[in-house]
Amino acid sequence: MAIETTNPRPAHLRTGDRGETLAARYLEEQGLTVLSRNWRCPEGELDLVLTDGTTLVVCEVKTRTTDNYGPPAEAVDDAKAARIRRLTRRWRADHGVPHVPTRHDIVSILWPPGEDPKVSHLRGVL
Repeated sequence: MAIETTNPRPAHLRTGDRGETLAARYLEEQGLTVLSRNWRCPEGELDLVLTDGTTLVVCEVKTRTTDNYGPPAEAVDDAKAARIRRLTRRWRADHGVPHVPTRHDIVSILWPPGEDPKVSHLRGVL
C-alpha cells in the first residue's frame, strides 16, 4: 500500500516563505539586523522588523512568480499600508520599544520558476 505524502502548505505560501528568506538575507547583506520575522498578533502580521542601528525598519515582502498582474509591490494597497503602520505601533508596544525613527519598506521579488530572483528594495514607501 502506497502512502501519499503532500506538502500541507499551498504553493503561494511556499513562494512567500522563500521570498521572505531571500529578503531577510538580502537586507542583512545591506547591513540591517533582523529583530522579528513573521511577527503575529490578533490584528495581523509583520513580515520583517529590522534595524540599521538607529532606525526601525518594517518591511513588507511581496514575492510573485510572474508579473502578469503587475509588479509584486503593487499588491500593497492603502489599506494594507495602514494595517502595517498600526501593527508597527503594536510591535513597538509589545517589545517595549519607545517611539524611534521608523521607516516602512517593501521588498518586491519576482522569482519565475527555474530563474534567478529579481529583488527590488523600495525604501520608505509605506
